[in-house]
Amino acid sequence: MPKRVVSGIVTSDKMSKTRRVEINRLVKHPKYKKYIRRRTVCYAHDEGNESGTGDRVEIIESAPLSKLKRWRLVRVLEKSTEVDVAALRAARKGATQAESEAIEAAHAGDEADETSEETAGE
Repeated sequence: MPKRVVSGIVTSDKMSKTRRVEINRLVKHPKYKKYIRRRTVCYAHDEGNESGTGDRVEIIESAPLSKLKRWRLVRVLEKSTEVDVAALRAARKGATQAESEAIEAAHAGDEADETSEETAGE
């Protein structure tokens, strides 16, 4: 029997060499004939840690690698363009802190110059 190859989206990359891949599909309800979204969650082996959260990947069936892992990463089809908002805010906060410290240092230098000018003028 040939091995299945499917594509899905990486929903978690927090484990080393393991990715949680979500495969979305549409299924027709037997009674109401309406199409319903269903998903399957697979754990895939990513030897090189190539993929990240939000990436579209292609995975292939394999022999069991662990209790949950039965798939291997074939390739990354599309890299995610999502940005880690928390990291961005932390970087921005660090930048604004550095800017405010520089401004305070500049103001302290200006005040020191003003006091030295006042004492020199007297």
